[in-house]
Amino acid sequence: MVADMYALVTKSVSDRLKEKGYVGAELKAEATLLGGELPLDSLDLATVLIEMQEQVGQDPFASGFMEFRTIGDLVNIYRKLLD
Repeated sequence: MVADMYALVTKSVSDRLKEKGYVGAELKAEATLLGGELPLDSLDLATVLIEMQEQVGQDPFASGFMEFRTIGDLVNIYRKLLD
């Protein structure tokens, strides 16, 4: 079982940001993943989802799309998957 889903998601997002040279961003739960204050694109987000699937061992999107906009939304999707 994954101890801290928020830490896993924010680490993956932070790694994508570092690759883009965007260092030191505070990753709050309400931060919008695409089209917000973070310079992430759809490929970055896809990479985050793949990393999460590898870390968690499950894909919450296997049965279909679930809408999410923020880091907190994504964390909640994975938390519910593992409950």
